[in-house]
Amino acid sequence: MGNQIWVLGICILVYFLSSSLIVVSSTSVSGREREKGTVYIDGRAAIGKIDEDFICATLDWWPPEKCDYGTCAWGHASLLNLDLNNQIFLKAIQAFSPLKIRLGGTLQDKVVYESKDSKLPCNHFSNRSTEMFGFTPGCLPMKRWDELNAFFNKAGALIIFGLNALAGRTIQHDGSATGAWDPSNAESLIRYTVEKGYDMHGWELGNELSGSGVGTRVSAAQYATDLICLNNMIEQVYKANKSKPLVIAPGGFFDQNWFTEFINTTHNNLDVMTHHIYNLGPGVDAHLIDKILNPSYLDGEADTFRRLQNILRSSGTSAVSWVGEAGGAYNSGHNHVTNAFVFSFWYLDQLGMSSTFDTKTYCRQTLIGGNYGLLNTTTFVPNPDYYSALLWHRLMGRNVLSTSFSGTKKIRAYAHCSKLSQGIMVLLINLDGNTTIETNVAFNGTWSLPHMHHHMHKNRGRAMKWHQKEASERVRAEYHLTAKDGDLQSQTMLLNGEALSVNSSGDIPALTPLHVNSTEPIVVGPFSIVFVHMPFIVLPACK
Repeated sequence: MGNQIWVLGICILVYFLSSSLIVVSSTSVSGREREKGTVYIDGRAAIGKIDEDFICATLDWWPPEKCDYGTCAWGHASLLNLDLNNQIFLKAIQAFSPLKIRLGGTLQDKVVYESKDSKLPCNHFSNRSTEMFGFTPGCLPMKRWDELNAFFNKAGALIIFGLNALAGRTIQHDGSATGAWDPSNAESLIRYTVEKGYDMHGWELGNELSGSGVGTRVSAAQYATDLICLNNMIEQVYKANKSKPLVIAPGGFFDQNWFTEFINTTHNNLDVMTHHIYNLGPGVDAHLIDKILNPSYLDGEADTFRRLQNILRSSGTSAVSWVGEAGGAYNSGHNHVTNAFVFSFWYLDQLGMSSTFDTKTYCRQTLIGGNYGLLNTTTFVPNPDYYSALLWHRLMGRNVLSTSFSGTKKIRAYAHCSKLSQGIMVLLINLDGNTTIETNVAFNGTWSLPHMHHHMHKNRGRAMKWHQKEASERVRAEYHLTAKDGDLQSQTMLLNGEALSVNSSGDIPALTPLHVNSTEPIVVGPFSIVFVHMPFIVLPACK
């Protein structure tokens, strides 16, 4: 009897695998051409592990006068003037439960914090062409800091605050910033925050001062010294608290030599190493869409992720890597590209790719503001990438699976253990506008099916009938994302053919999947994105 139970168990195990090897989807999609392909997943062990709250978005300091290429795209999206009473804004953040929000950006190293001991007036940023970045220093009033924290608490957000790392330094004629960081003003803000009982997920030192810097730069050795100073201060200020926030740096563009020297000099005073990504070039580039739809161009960023992962591994540090800011195209993005459907190809590919290199968190520039916001700068209504981010957040689990696609180069494939329940999530991105892809899912090296065949042979009768009955009853959930009217530059996204939009109360719509028999192939339409939940696949990596 025991032997029969064991053999039946083997049969069930093989069924789980064979049901996924069976061509595994979907809405009827008409492409001019149809091709077949296979997603291969190695389910033996995870190749990376993301944070539970992997999705992060930024809020910036730019005033309405910030303009690029003759376009002023920031409106009232600054931390200093954002409408905190907007219900769409509140509900958009609450939908994540929680959403990480990084407060910072180009002007953060020009922000002073109002404090009891400050003798300077608390002035707003103002235009001045002779100033770095075109603006005078600005001030964060404590009244506004109170309002922001009340809002973030209500929204259930996890806050990372970017501190001014240029305080006390002198900018030289060669563009370098010399001298030690003066932590006194930052300490006044941190102490105020603790006294008020405001929760902070992390404190980040500086913005884009690494390597050759943007505007100015700080040497890796000096930055490490300043980071140790920050960590010691946070240890001191938070000593009575149960938990201390993360210490984060440098919030700049990856430079291998600089990052290597920096991490080797911080001596485990650093929790998170952040880097920024604007790999598509300037927002004014007329070829942005071509770059987004070019798989070879998208592959280019993998080298940065790989090299940073190797630096962290070889240094012996406990620090992990985050993408601290990524807007794709710098100088505020490009209207109807970086806030349109087409940008989800770049964005979701970045989320998938960064995960495979053990990136823990990915912060999108921006939550609102510029032409690359998850929300419309004026109306607060979600842009397509908001829904892409929310689906990722709700569906893609922490364990990352090694995944490849055999077939057209225009399919980008990623897989994680499911966040919903048991099983796996597969993300498929079709960069081809003319071809529908029919794909199956197979498992590379997870178990050796031929090796088990002789155990099943004696029980073929009853066990295989059970398999056939169950296979026809197993279903998976699919989320097909397409552009309204097939227009890649549309700011309306369709989920399974239905437009996604908030109602008059600002409620985020339900993200309801299709349920598809597991014997059907996964069908990925032209210029579409599909999330697939396969709850019946049980892999060792997901236990």
